[in-house]
Amino acid sequence: MTQGSPSSGPTRHRPRVRDAGLTRDRGVVPGRTALLVVDVQNHTYNPAQEAIRPEFFAAARDLVVPNLGRLIAAARAAGVEVIYTVMENLTEDGRDRSLDYKLSDFFIAKGSWEARVIDALAPARDELVLPKTSSSLFNSTNLDYLLRNIGIDEIVVTGFLTDQCIDHTVKDGADRGYYVTCVEDACMADTWDRHRAALDCFRGYCRMLDSAGWLGLLAESGWGAEV
Repeated sequence: MTQGSPSSGPTRHRPRVRDAGLTRDRGVVPGRTALLVVDVQNHTYNPAQEAIRPEFFAAARDLVVPNLGRLIAAARAAGVEVIYTVMENLTEDGRDRSLDYKLSDFFIAKGSWEARVIDALAPARDELVLPKTSSSLFNSTNLDYLLRNIGIDEIVVTGFLTDQCIDHTVKDGADRGYYVTCVEDACMADTWDRHRAALDCFRGYCRMLDSAGWLGLLAESGWGAEV
């Protein structure tokens, strides 16, 4: 009898056994994990922001930057790959920027102070710093190629801004087959309302933890202790 004919009954489709057991609730394996520090640079976080966007500045100063310091220190101690990205033109006249960056008048000169990671979280020797000219890290860098070469299958996303570059990176990372964790108190948007709305929007694409939660997982996995 031909499969799918009316007399054959309903077709029973089931996931592969090995797929049915997949979960985001995993331990941390340093050699397969990267901590992404997104756009924590002088252009985004500087003293002028206190007047321009006071909620963002206060949260960054009092919560996000200190939490990032602890996450980065623990990641380095455990051997987790720490990767920075910064908004930065590749060309002097910015012709390489995305159309959206041009329309939004994002022009961050190559090699400028604005393009540098903030001093408090400066990259260590031999850590990757990738310039980008799009919201998602995956669209204007070779991040995917680098992660696969290094052997990374889980990315931990942190930085600025929750409803822009963090949102895009979380979703694109999930679509490209990475386990994704977002550390919710290590990122921020212009306001708390926008931050919370963004987290609600993309929480289905990732595991959501706070800094203490991720540091605890790192310690439980036997690779490092909380800092």
